[in-house]
Amino acid sequence: MKIGIQLPEVEYEVSFPDLIAMAQLAEQVGFDSIWLGDHLLYDVPVGPRGPWEVWTALAALAASTERVELGPLVASTSFHAPPMLAKLASTVDAISNGRLTFGIGAGWNLREYMAFGFPYDHRVSRFEEAFTIVRTLLAEGSIDFHGAYYNLDDSVLHPRSPRPGGPPLLVGSIGPRMQAITLPHVSAWNVWWSDYGNTAAGFAEVKATVDDRIAAIGRTGEIEATAAVYIRLPDGTGRQMGDYPNDGGAPIVGSQSEMADQLREFADAGASHVQLVVDPIVPASIEWLGEVVSQLA
Repeated sequence: MKIGIQLPEVEYEVSFPDLIAMAQLAEQVGFDSIWLGDHLLYDVPVGPRGPWEVWTALAALAASTERVELGPLVASTSFHAPPMLAKLASTVDAISNGRLTFGIGAGWNLREYMAFGFPYDHRVSRFEEAFTIVRTLLAEGSIDFHGAYYNLDDSVLHPRSPRPGGPPLLVGSIGPRMQAITLPHVSAWNVWWSDYGNTAAGFAEVKATVDDRIAAIGRTGEIEATAAVYIRLPDGTGRQMGDYPNDGGAPIVGSQSEMADQLREFADAGASHVQLVVDPIVPASIEWLGEVVSQLA
């Protein structure tokens, strides 16, 4: 099982040099992957707050690291015209020399849609068209598309990702309609920690449902199961997050060896990759978790 970490989003305002240093530290201590949220604005207790723009940030991290995989957790198709989103992904994949996992979803945070002027209606229907455009451009390099929301004449993606077929796609949803759209095409699916209770048993229940959907389309063994896992270190006091429902389970706690044991349960439940959502998400936490990653390895 690969171990990733999500870097700060709206917990505090992090400078870009500090963000790069945290990514380099995560690579140094042995993490397999680094993830950034794709959000623009939240209302949190201290006031309106947003992270750095995700694709620009991923490009900088790609140029500043050598080994770790990188990805958005997950990129919203609502924030860019679909061909532009494919262009961004192929560029970051090239900068990273093929280390991008393209997490993708429909978005959900009404606050940022209103603030930035993006349409919020028919999000899944819009996603379905955008997803078709993005995946086709990444895999084949061109598309003509005329739908209810997007119209493209002879759209061409050039230059392409260094990997034939483009970066692997990961859908950030366990909704039946979203998975019906994406499971025929993605390499992995992801579930957020509060959507399964933040326990290995809860993850196993979700996985059983998704496994049935995968079997029904004849792709058993082809799609990896991944999960965000919320953990609290001894000095954690509660991680400030956006207003996605976050009351669906307690954080994992314990010593480094106890935490490693609990994370092994996710591997036993069938997770191929977990992304740690850490309280507090600071350099000292990344160093502390290096021992957990070492024990799991």
